[in-house]
Amino acid sequence: MKPFADRLVDAIRAKSSRVVVGLDPRLESLPEEFQRGVRRSQERAGEMVNEWGGRIIDLVAPHAVAVKPQIAFYEMLGPYGVVAYYGLCRYARKKGLLVIGDVKRGDVPDTAKAYATAHLESFDCDAITVNPFLGSDSVAPFVEAAKKNDAGLFVLVKTSNPGSGDFQDLPVNGRPLYELVAERVAQWGAELVGKSGYSSVGAVVGATHPEQSAAIRRLLPKSFFLVPGYGAQGATAADVKRSFNDDKMGAVVTASRSVIFAHEKDRSAPWDKAVENAAAKMKADINAALGA
Repeated sequence: MKPFADRLVDAIRAKSSRVVVGLDPRLESLPEEFQRGVRRSQERAGEMVNEWGGRIIDLVAPHAVAVKPQIAFYEMLGPYGVVAYYGLCRYARKKGLLVIGDVKRGDVPDTAKAYATAHLESFDCDAITVNPFLGSDSVAPFVEAAKKNDAGLFVLVKTSNPGSGDFQDLPVNGRPLYELVAERVAQWGAELVGKSGYSSVGAVVGATHPEQSAAIRRLLPKSFFLVPGYGAQGATAADVKRSFNDDKMGAVVTASRSVIFAHEKDRSAPWDKAVENAAAKMKADINAALGA
């Protein structure tokens, strides 16, 4: 199997898309047809989430290169939610989509190794998000698992939430901490650069901080960025442009609520058509901003 970064480049070129759709099943926002019994039991909620997620995957597959299930929304439903998470990861890959498990794991080395095995092998994800707060020895098992499985990592560098600056912007030796983390990402990914010229170790860099995105891009020319913040969090296609290289590669943009729950704002069409329209519009917006 090709390394993750090369498979991602292939998908971008094949679909002319840089879109990643987040699969975050907020029960209160599910369309009416998936609301049956979800308040009655976790088991029923898990079944409905699985059905809804499969339908979302079908709708966005022509427009997206990957889906990004956020595991917390599945863990809320106990074992039934975890079963739905597992099933949707497998179904998305069957439909030709890459799967980025948004798990944000990070721990001491032995535990990190177990997390890496769980999410890159047992859950069958193509890539996962990783929290580097515990340091290089906590990231090393994820890098080894990525190398073993031709998988990818997206390390938290500069996140999209308003409070990200509490720690990520702190000055360390005269530079913001996120820049030092970015330099470590380059080191961790140096041995995982594929034929595409990109490494399978990338960075999470929020579109809500375009100036910082540009600075991080200069530090990480060979890394893919996973870019949250577009849509519901307020960032635009013009903002995400800062995350890309001149070759219009090097980043994928993720949105959840603005796509999967588009029916909440677009009442003029059935819920599924609203989702499909939102995914197609996101793809067109980003391509237009890039001139792609």
